[in-house]
Amino acid sequence: MIPYSKQSIKDVDLEAVSEVLKSPWLTQGPKVSEFEAQLSEALQTKEAIACSSGTAALQLAYASLGVNSDSIGIVPSVTFAATANAFRYLGAKVLFCDVNPDDGIISLSSLEEMLIHARKNCKFNIGVISAVSLAGKSAPLAKINELAKKYDFLLVEDASHSPGAYLESDNGQKTYSASCEWTDAATVSFHPVKHICCGEGGVMLTNSSELSKRAERLRSHGITRDTDQSKERPWYYEQVELGWNFRLTDIQAALGIEQVKRLDSSIQKRHSIAQKYDSAFAESKFCGKIDCPPLLQGHAWHLYVIRFRESTLRDLAYHFLKERGITTQVHYIPLYRHPYYAGDHKEENFPGAEAYFSSCLSIPMHPSLTSTEQEEVIKALGDFLH
Repeated sequence: MIPYSKQSIKDVDLEAVSEVLKSPWLTQGPKVSEFEAQLSEALQTKEAIACSSGTAALQLAYASLGVNSDSIGIVPSVTFAATANAFRYLGAKVLFCDVNPDDGIISLSSLEEMLIHARKNCKFNIGVISAVSLAGKSAPLAKINELAKKYDFLLVEDASHSPGAYLESDNGQKTYSASCEWTDAATVSFHPVKHICCGEGGVMLTNSSELSKRAERLRSHGITRDTDQSKERPWYYEQVELGWNFRLTDIQAALGIEQVKRLDSSIQKRHSIAQKYDSAFAESKFCGKIDCPPLLQGHAWHLYVIRFRESTLRDLAYHFLKERGITTQVHYIPLYRHPYYAGDHKEENFPGAEAYFSSCLSIPMHPSLTSTEQEEVIKALGDFLH
Protein backbone atom coordinates (compact mmCIF):
# COMPACT_ATOMS: atom_id res chain seq x y z
CA MET A 1 0.00 0.00 0.00
CA ILE A 2 1.05 3.58 -0.67
CA PRO A 3 -0.09 5.51 2.44
CA TYR A 4 -1.40 9.06 2.29
CA SER A 5 1.24 9.89 4.92
CA LYS A 6 3.86 8.17 7.08
CA GLN A 7 6.71 8.89 9.48
CA SER A 8 10.27 9.28 8.24
CA ILE A 9 12.73 7.49 10.55
CA LYS A 10 16.48 7.53 9.84
CA ASP A 11 19.43 5.76 11.47
CA VAL A 12 20.29 8.95 13.38
CA ASP A 13 16.81 8.81 14.97
CA LEU A 14 17.38 5.24 16.12
CA GLU A 15 20.79 6.12 17.52
CA ALA A 16 19.44 9.13 19.42
CA VAL A 17 16.65 7.10 21.02
CA SER A 18 19.05 4.26 21.83
CA GLU A 19 21.38 6.66 23.64
CA VAL A 20 18.54 7.84 25.89
CA LEU A 21 17.51 4.25 26.64
CA LYS A 22 21.06 3.64 27.87
CA SER A 23 21.09 6.81 29.97
CA PRO A 24 19.81 7.35 33.54
CA TRP A 25 16.97 9.58 32.28
CA LEU A 26 14.01 8.18 30.38
CA THR A 27 11.76 11.05 31.43
CA GLN A 28 12.09 14.44 33.18
CA GLY A 29 15.72 14.57 32.08
CA PRO A 30 17.81 17.01 30.01
CA LYS A 31 16.56 16.07 26.54
CA VAL A 32 13.18 17.78 26.93
CA SER A 33 14.78 21.15 27.69
CA GLU A 34 17.17 20.67 24.78
CA PHE A 35 14.23 19.90 22.48
CA GLU A 36 12.32 22.97 23.71
CA ALA A 37 15.30 25.26 23.03
CA GLN A 38 15.62 23.81 19.54
CA LEU A 39 11.90 24.29 18.86
CA SER A 40 12.01 27.92 20.03
CA GLU A 41 14.82 28.65 17.61
CA ALA A 42 13.35 26.74 14.67
CA LEU A 43 9.83 28.13 15.04
CA GLN A 44 10.95 31.64 16.05
CA THR A 45 9.27 31.96 19.46
CA LYS A 46 10.61 32.95 22.86
CA GLU A 47 9.08 30.04 24.76
CA ALA A 48 8.30 26.38 24.01
CA ILE A 49 6.60 23.95 26.42
CA ALA A 50 6.83 20.39 25.09
CA CYS A 51 4.08 18.02 26.19
CA SER A 52 2.53 14.60 25.61
CA SER A 53 0.36 15.35 22.54
CA GLY A 54 -0.93 18.06 20.24
CA THR A 55 -4.22 17.86 22.10
CA ALA A 56 -2.44 18.42 25.42
CA ALA A 57 -0.68 21.43 23.88
CA LEU A 58 -4.05 22.95 22.94
CA GLN A 59 -5.42 22.31 26.43
CA LEU A 60 -2.34 23.89 28.02
CA ALA A 61 -2.65 26.92 25.72
CA TYR A 62 -6.32 27.45 26.51
CA ALA A 63 -5.90 26.81 30.24
CA SER A 64 -2.89 29.13 30.49
CA LEU A 65 -5.04 31.90 29.01
CA GLY A 66 -7.59 31.32 31.77
CA VAL A 67 -10.25 29.40 29.85
CA ASN A 68 -12.79 27.75 32.16
CA SER A 69 -16.49 26.90 32.33
CA ASP A 70 -17.40 30.60 31.93
CA SER A 71 -15.47 30.93 28.67
CA ILE A 72 -16.18 30.64 24.94
CA GLY A 73 -13.99 29.14 22.24
CA ILE A 74 -14.57 29.85 18.54
CA VAL A 75 -13.29 27.14 16.21
CA PRO A 76 -13.43 26.71 12.40
CA SER A 77 -15.87 23.94 11.51
CA VAL A 78 -13.29 22.02 9.42
CA THR A 79 -10.53 20.77 11.71
CA PHE A 80 -9.67 17.73 13.79
CA ALA A 81 -11.88 17.35 16.86
CA ALA A 82 -9.01 18.14 19.27
CA THR A 83 -9.13 21.86 18.43
CA ALA A 84 -12.63 22.04 19.90
CA ASN A 85 -12.35 19.21 22.44
CA ALA A 86 -9.59 20.99 24.37
CA PHE A 87 -12.08 23.78 25.11
CA ARG A 88 -14.67 21.25 26.28
CA TYR A 89 -12.16 19.55 28.61
CA LEU A 90 -12.01 22.90 30.44
CA GLY A 91 -15.80 23.24 30.47
CA ALA A 92 -15.93 26.06 27.91
CA LYS A 93 -18.70 26.55 25.37
CA VAL A 94 -17.68 25.98 21.73
CA LEU A 95 -19.01 27.95 18.76
CA PHE A 96 -18.21 27.07 15.15
CA CYS A 97 -17.65 29.40 12.22
CA ASP A 98 -17.58 28.63 8.52
CA VAL A 99 -14.54 28.12 6.29
CA ASN A 100 -13.56 29.07 2.77
CA PRO A 101 -14.91 26.46 0.33
CA ASP A 102 -11.70 26.31 -1.70
CA ASP A 103 -9.13 25.62 1.05
CA GLY A 104 -10.98 24.94 4.33
CA ILE A 105 -9.29 27.90 6.05
CA ILE A 106 -11.37 29.96 8.50
CA SER A 107 -13.73 32.46 6.84
CA LEU A 108 -13.10 35.98 8.10
CA SER A 109 -16.66 37.11 7.40
CA SER A 110 -18.16 34.11 9.20
CA LEU A 111 -15.74 34.60 12.09
CA GLU A 112 -16.82 38.21 12.53
CA GLU A 113 -20.49 37.18 12.46
CA MET A 114 -19.80 34.66 15.22
CA LEU A 115 -17.86 37.23 17.26
CA ILE A 116 -20.79 39.65 17.01
CA HIS A 117 -23.19 36.85 17.98
CA ALA A 118 -21.06 35.91 20.99
CA ARG A 119 -20.84 39.49 22.24
CA LYS A 120 -24.59 40.09 21.86
CA ASN A 121 -26.00 36.77 23.07
CA CYS A 122 -23.50 35.03 25.36
CA LYS A 123 -22.18 35.74 28.83
CA PHE A 124 -18.55 34.80 29.29
CA ASN A 125 -15.40 35.96 31.02
CA ILE A 126 -12.82 35.00 28.40
CA GLY A 127 -13.24 34.44 24.67
CA VAL A 128 -10.62 32.65 22.58
CA ILE A 129 -10.41 32.18 18.81
CA SER A 130 -8.55 29.03 17.78
CA ALA A 131 -7.40 29.59 14.20
CA VAL A 132 -6.36 26.46 12.29
CA SER A 133 -3.63 26.54 9.65
CA LEU A 134 -5.00 23.68 7.60
CA ALA A 135 -3.06 21.19 5.43
CA GLY A 136 0.13 23.28 5.70
CA LYS A 137 -1.33 26.63 4.62
CA SER A 138 -1.12 29.36 7.24
CA ALA A 139 -4.36 31.01 8.32
CA PRO A 140 -4.52 34.82 7.80
CA LEU A 141 -3.35 35.46 11.36
CA ALA A 142 -2.79 39.23 11.07
CA LYS A 143 -6.38 39.78 9.89
CA ILE A 144 -7.76 37.39 12.51
CA ASN A 145 -5.76 39.30 15.12
CA GLU A 146 -7.52 42.51 14.06
CA LEU A 147 -10.91 40.88 14.62
CA ALA A 148 -9.80 39.39 17.94
CA LYS A 149 -8.75 42.81 19.24
CA LYS A 150 -11.90 44.48 17.87
CA TYR A 151 -14.14 42.13 19.87
CA ASP A 152 -11.79 41.61 22.83
CA PHE A 153 -10.95 37.97 22.20
CA LEU A 154 -7.65 36.15 22.68
CA LEU A 155 -6.09 34.23 19.79
CA VAL A 156 -4.43 30.80 19.56
CA GLU A 157 -3.13 29.20 16.37
CA ASP A 158 -3.48 25.45 15.91
CA ALA A 159 -0.37 25.06 13.76
CA SER A 160 -0.26 21.25 13.89
CA HIS A 161 -0.17 21.11 10.08
CA SER A 162 2.06 24.08 9.39
CA PRO A 163 5.45 24.43 11.12
CA GLY A 164 7.68 26.26 8.64
CA ALA A 165 4.75 27.73 6.69
CA TYR A 166 4.40 31.46 6.12
CA LEU A 167 2.28 34.11 4.45
CA GLU A 168 3.98 36.89 2.50
CA SER A 169 2.52 40.38 2.37
CA ASP A 170 2.54 42.65 -0.69
CA ASN A 171 5.71 44.36 0.60
CA GLY A 172 7.49 41.00 0.95
CA GLN A 173 7.23 40.68 4.72
CA LYS A 174 6.79 37.09 5.90
CA THR A 175 4.61 36.02 8.83
CA TYR A 176 5.54 32.52 9.96
CA SER A 177 3.01 30.04 11.27
CA ALA A 178 3.53 29.11 14.96
CA SER A 179 5.78 32.15 15.57
CA CYS A 180 3.12 33.84 17.77
CA GLU A 181 3.72 37.15 16.01
CA TRP A 182 -0.05 37.75 15.91
CA THR A 183 -1.26 35.24 18.51
CA ASP A 184 -1.12 34.77 22.27
CA ALA A 185 -0.02 31.15 21.79
CA ALA A 186 0.35 28.47 19.13
CA THR A 187 0.49 24.68 19.18
CA VAL A 188 2.17 22.02 17.06
CA SER A 189 1.62 18.25 17.01
CA PHE A 190 4.34 15.58 16.84
CA HIS A 191 2.07 12.74 15.71
CA PRO A 192 3.83 10.37 13.24
CA VAL A 193 2.18 11.86 10.13
CA LYS A 194 3.21 15.42 11.06
CA HIS A 195 6.37 17.28 10.01
CA ILE A 196 8.11 16.47 13.30
CA CYS A 197 7.56 12.93 14.61
CA CYS A 198 7.93 11.96 18.27
CA GLY A 199 5.53 9.01 18.12
CA GLU A 200 3.16 11.22 20.09
CA GLY A 201 3.78 14.67 21.51
CA GLY A 202 3.17 18.35 21.05
CA VAL A 203 4.35 21.80 22.01
CA MET A 204 2.74 25.01 23.18
CA LEU A 205 4.56 28.07 21.87
CA THR A 206 4.31 31.64 23.14
CA ASN A 207 6.25 34.88 23.45
CA SER A 208 4.88 35.45 26.97
CA SER A 209 7.04 34.29 29.89
CA GLU A 210 3.96 34.46 32.14
CA LEU A 211 1.95 32.06 29.94
CA SER A 212 5.00 29.83 29.59
CA LYS A 213 5.47 29.51 33.35
CA ARG A 214 1.82 28.65 33.90
CA ALA A 215 1.79 26.10 31.08
CA GLU A 216 4.94 24.46 32.44
CA ARG A 217 3.30 24.20 35.86
CA LEU A 218 0.01 22.85 34.49
CA ARG A 219 1.94 20.28 32.44
CA SER A 220 3.05 18.60 35.67
CA HIS A 221 0.01 18.49 37.98
CA GLY A 222 0.07 22.22 38.78
CA ILE A 223 3.18 21.69 40.89
CA THR A 224 5.94 24.24 41.44
CA ARG A 225 9.34 23.95 43.10
CA ASP A 226 9.91 27.70 42.96
CA THR A 227 9.23 28.33 46.66
CA ASP A 228 11.14 29.86 49.57
CA GLN A 229 11.33 26.51 51.34
CA SER A 230 12.84 24.76 48.31
CA LYS A 231 15.98 26.87 48.65
CA GLU A 232 16.82 25.12 51.91
CA ARG A 233 15.02 21.84 51.16
CA PRO A 234 15.59 20.98 47.46
CA TRP A 235 13.11 18.11 47.65
CA TYR A 236 10.24 20.46 48.60
CA TYR A 237 7.41 21.25 46.16
CA GLU A 238 3.86 22.61 46.25
CA GLN A 239 0.77 22.01 44.15
CA VAL A 240 -0.73 25.46 43.63
CA GLU A 241 -3.48 24.56 41.13
CA LEU A 242 -5.01 21.54 39.43
CA GLY A 243 -2.96 20.48 36.44
CA TRP A 244 -2.33 17.28 34.48
CA ASN A 245 0.45 14.82 33.68
CA PHE A 246 1.15 16.10 30.15
CA ARG A 247 4.91 15.52 30.27
CA LEU A 248 6.96 14.45 27.26
CA THR A 249 9.57 11.72 27.80
CA ASP A 250 13.27 12.08 27.03
CA ILE A 251 12.88 9.18 24.59
CA GLN A 252 10.37 11.20 22.54
CA ALA A 253 12.40 14.40 22.89
CA ALA A 254 15.54 12.69 21.54
CA LEU A 255 13.61 11.60 18.46
CA GLY A 256 12.14 15.09 18.08
CA ILE A 257 15.56 16.74 18.25
CA GLU A 258 16.75 14.79 15.22
CA GLN A 259 13.49 15.40 13.38
CA VAL A 260 13.66 19.19 13.81
CA LYS A 261 17.12 19.17 12.24
CA ARG A 262 15.48 17.86 9.05
CA LEU A 263 12.43 20.15 9.09
CA ASP A 264 13.65 22.43 6.29
CA SER A 265 14.73 19.56 4.04
CA SER A 266 11.43 17.78 4.75
CA ILE A 267 9.46 20.82 3.62
CA GLN A 268 11.63 21.14 0.50
CA LYS A 269 10.87 17.52 -0.37
CA ARG A 270 7.16 18.14 0.16
CA HIS A 271 7.38 21.16 -2.16
CA SER A 272 8.96 19.01 -4.87
CA ILE A 273 6.15 16.46 -4.56
CA ALA A 274 3.54 19.24 -4.74
CA GLN A 275 5.21 20.68 -7.86
CA LYS A 276 5.11 17.30 -9.57
CA TYR A 277 1.42 16.88 -8.74
CA ASP A 278 0.73 20.40 -9.97
CA SER A 279 2.43 19.76 -13.32
CA ALA A 280 0.71 16.38 -13.81
CA PHE A 281 -2.76 17.66 -12.96
CA ALA A 282 -2.42 20.47 -15.51
CA GLU A 283 -2.76 17.83 -18.26
CA SER A 284 -6.02 17.73 -20.19
CA LYS A 285 -7.30 14.46 -18.67
CA PHE A 286 -7.43 16.17 -15.25
CA CYS A 287 -8.55 19.65 -16.29
CA GLY A 288 -12.12 20.55 -15.42
CA LYS A 289 -12.46 17.48 -13.21
CA ILE A 290 -10.37 18.27 -10.13
CA ASP A 291 -9.09 21.43 -8.48
CA CYS A 292 -5.65 21.49 -6.88
CA PRO A 293 -4.26 23.69 -4.11
CA PRO A 294 -2.30 26.73 -5.35
CA LEU A 295 1.44 26.11 -5.42
CA LEU A 296 2.31 28.67 -2.73
CA GLN A 297 5.94 29.10 -1.74
CA GLY A 298 5.00 29.49 1.93
CA HIS A 299 2.91 26.32 2.05
CA ALA A 300 4.32 23.58 4.33
CA TRP A 301 2.42 20.80 2.48
CA HIS A 302 1.37 18.64 5.37
CA LEU A 303 -1.41 17.44 3.05
CA TYR A 304 -2.04 17.64 -0.67
CA VAL A 305 -5.81 18.06 -0.97
CA ILE A 306 -7.54 17.77 -4.33
CA ARG A 307 -11.20 18.72 -4.79
CA PHE A 308 -13.54 17.04 -7.25
CA ARG A 309 -15.71 19.31 -9.38
CA GLU A 310 -18.42 16.64 -9.08
CA SER A 311 -18.58 15.90 -5.37
CA THR A 312 -20.23 12.52 -5.95
CA LEU A 313 -16.91 11.30 -7.36
CA ARG A 314 -14.96 11.78 -4.11
CA ASP A 315 -16.06 8.58 -2.37
CA LEU A 316 -15.85 6.59 -5.60
CA ALA A 317 -12.26 7.79 -6.06
CA TYR A 318 -11.40 6.80 -2.48
CA HIS A 319 -12.49 3.18 -3.09
CA PHE A 320 -10.98 3.02 -6.61
CA LEU A 321 -7.57 4.16 -5.37
CA LYS A 322 -7.70 1.82 -2.39
CA GLU A 323 -8.25 -1.12 -4.74
CA ARG A 324 -5.10 0.02 -6.56
CA GLY A 325 -3.12 -0.06 -3.30
CA ILE A 326 -3.27 3.70 -2.65
CA THR A 327 -4.68 5.02 0.61
CA THR A 328 -6.25 8.46 0.77
CA GLN A 329 -8.10 10.34 3.50
CA VAL A 330 -10.74 13.01 4.02
CA HIS A 331 -9.61 15.98 6.15
CA TYR A 332 -12.04 16.58 7.84
CA ILE A 333 -15.63 15.69 8.59
CA PRO A 334 -17.01 19.06 9.81
CA LEU A 335 -17.29 19.12 13.59
CA TYR A 336 -20.98 20.03 13.62
CA ARG A 337 -21.71 16.72 11.83
CA HIS A 338 -20.38 14.66 14.75
CA PRO A 339 -23.06 13.45 17.20
CA TYR A 340 -21.27 15.03 20.18
CA TYR A 341 -21.40 18.52 18.62
CA ALA A 342 -24.71 18.16 16.80
CA GLY A 343 -27.81 19.94 18.04
CA ASP A 344 -28.09 23.66 17.43
CA HIS A 345 -25.57 23.54 14.59
CA LYS A 346 -27.21 22.99 11.20
CA GLU A 347 -25.38 22.08 8.01
CA GLU A 348 -27.04 24.84 6.02
CA ASN A 349 -25.33 27.41 8.27
CA PHE A 350 -21.93 26.30 6.97
CA PRO A 351 -22.06 26.38 3.14
CA GLY A 352 -18.29 26.78 2.83
CA ALA A 353 -17.58 23.78 5.06
CA GLU A 354 -20.17 21.65 3.24
CA ALA A 355 -18.69 22.51 -0.17
CA TYR A 356 -15.15 21.78 0.98
CA PHE A 357 -15.99 18.57 2.82
CA SER A 358 -18.11 17.06 0.06
CA SER A 359 -15.34 17.28 -2.52
CA CYS A 360 -11.97 17.07 -0.72
CA LEU A 361 -9.56 14.14 -0.81
CA SER A 362 -6.01 14.03 0.58
CA ILE A 363 -3.74 12.02 -1.69
CA PRO A 364 -0.27 10.69 -0.71
CA MET A 365 2.10 13.42 0.50
CA HIS A 366 5.13 12.75 2.71
CA PRO A 367 8.94 13.05 2.39
CA SER A 368 9.38 9.28 1.95
CA LEU A 369 7.09 9.17 -1.10
CA THR A 370 9.21 7.96 -4.02
CA SER A 371 8.97 9.25 -7.57
CA THR A 372 7.71 5.84 -8.70
CA GLU A 373 5.01 5.79 -6.04
CA GLN A 374 3.89 9.30 -6.94
CA GLU A 375 3.66 8.33 -10.60
CA GLU A 376 1.46 5.39 -9.59
CA VAL A 377 -0.83 7.77 -7.72
CA ILE A 378 -1.07 10.12 -10.71
CA LYS A 379 -1.75 7.27 -13.13
CA ALA A 380 -4.39 5.67 -10.91
CA LEU A 381 -6.21 8.97 -10.47
CA GLY A 382 -6.07 9.54 -14.23
CA ASP A 383 -7.47 6.06 -14.86
CA PHE A 384 -10.32 6.77 -12.44
CA LEU A 385 -11.24 10.07 -14.09
CA HIS A 386 -11.06 8.44 -17.54
